[in-house]
Amino acid sequence: MIAKPTPSIIQHFSSIKDPRVNRQKKHQLQDIFFISICAIICGADNWMAVEEFGLAKEEWFTKLLGLENGIPSHDTFGEVYAAIDTDQFSLRFSRWMADSANISEGEVK
Repeated sequence: MIAKPTPSIIQHFSSIKDPRVNRQKKHQLQDIFFISICAIICGADNWMAVEEFGLAKEEWFTKLLGLENGIPSHDTFGEVYAAIDTDQFSLRFSRWMADSANISEGEVK
């Protein structure tokens, strides 16, 4: 069965294994991915800029994601991306972009 294409960042990235120790998890992994991808699309080019973007849009992210501990710090973004399986992330990112292009009938390239 072929899954229906979806533009959902959270659905595409939810199967990536979280490498963090449970007691150190203040933020959901999919929230970290969602915030960072949005920030990078909007021009953030380092982890401090990702954090600043998140803080500037914190009200929106909180409504959308239900953040209990606010926006992750730039250190958290960096540590998570340093620890995740980059092959899995790359695969999920490629599939997300392909679905987005498919759904938008090629308007997203």
